[in-house]
Amino acid sequence: MSGYNAVLGRNTENAPKCPLASQTVAFSHYNNFSAQLPIDPKTGKLVAGGIKEQAEQCFKNIQAIAEHIGHVMSDIVRITVFVKNIKDVDAVDEVYKTFFPTYVPTRTTVAVDALPLDALVQVEALLTNGEGTIPNAPQSGDLIKLTNNTINAPISPLSNQLVAFSHYNNISAQLPIDPKSGRLVEGCVKAQAAQCLKNIKAILESIDVPFDDIVKINIFLKNLADIEAVNEVYKTFFPDSAIARTVAYVPARTVIAASALPMDALVQIEAVVSHGDGTPPQLVEDRHGLVIWARNTENAPKCCLSTQTVAFSHYNNISAQLPIDPKTGNLVAGGVKEQAEQCLKNIKAIIESINHVMDDVVKVNIFLKNIADIAAVDEAYAKFFPEGTPARRIVGVSALPKDALVQIDVIVANAEGTPPNA
Repeated sequence: MSGYNAVLGRNTENAPKCPLASQTVAFSHYNNFSAQLPIDPKTGKLVAGGIKEQAEQCFKNIQAIAEHIGHVMSDIVRITVFVKNIKDVDAVDEVYKTFFPTYVPTRTTVAVDALPLDALVQVEALLTNGEGTIPNAPQSGDLIKLTNNTINAPISPLSNQLVAFSHYNNISAQLPIDPKSGRLVEGCVKAQAAQCLKNIKAILESIDVPFDDIVKINIFLKNLADIEAVNEVYKTFFPDSAIARTVAYVPARTVIAASALPMDALVQIEAVVSHGDGTPPQLVEDRHGLVIWARNTENAPKCCLSTQTVAFSHYNNISAQLPIDPKTGNLVAGGVKEQAEQCLKNIKAIIESINHVMDDVVKVNIFLKNIADIAAVDEAYAKFFPEGTPARRIVGVSALPKDALVQIDVIVANAEGTPPNA
């Protein structure tokens, strides 16, 4: 593509505003929304009522933001629902169906330990951006959103297994369900993790996409102590091909402790996948043979199970960063403010190692051991994002790796895109 893409943050009075985040940040062919709480934008307070009223307000806020930027709810490719109580999912689903009566996006549903303002639910959306964000230059118009389902993976009436748009495939979080029986597989967390990954692989095989085209993995665990067992299984799936094994390619990764998962599962896994051909009508020169660029730097913590940043097309997907000093390999001294600052320093080091800057960040995901620490984290956060441009999500979790107080991952614009194979 000619020209350059612009990071475009936008806000409307018809949805809650936050001084530290944009309601939506567009870059290239996607709009990244901040997670929406059940706040009435007129009062700035949580709406009255229970879970159904709160869920409805979350979706109303998303709809208001989408309409403000000239989009509709059917332009959503992925929805993430965070609930305080997993038993509330059925009530959320009743509301959900009224906003998606025909088309359904991909979806992830997870219960977490806490949400800001003690809300019962928080909902996040990722939308298409057909026009792209190149200033004064045309992009491929009217890109088609492609959906896909296969009988070789669990099928749900509330979500598509996969929704592709432009150069990315977004996959619904996969539970350890045997698609033949429709039930959770028997066995321990290892068996469940293997089934989650098998389901993802089946979905990709149904569209002739290699497993190693995955650029980001998010693992939701009911018990964080199960991560070692999950990692044993994980290593049998990644790398998947001879080429990937040669370069030791593994996707970027985030591990999240869930207070509960649907069907009382022990693990749930979602994936973001490259889509080299794009969705039509991509121009020929914008379609074929785009390279997945995986990069690590000595200036941030390394992990053999994840790459610090994986770029594909116009996005860099960065692994969750813990408050680890890369020189010592240990958690930094101090409290949550110092830990948040170290997480962001690590992110900055990764971004600078690929010749980008913090202003290129389009989305920030913050995981807190104690939701009451938001104010302290915001003090550190404002130093790195003084304009408050990136979209943002904050959830409280019961535990973090290494007993950290905070963990942060980000999505970063990749203005130049990744080139086609030589």
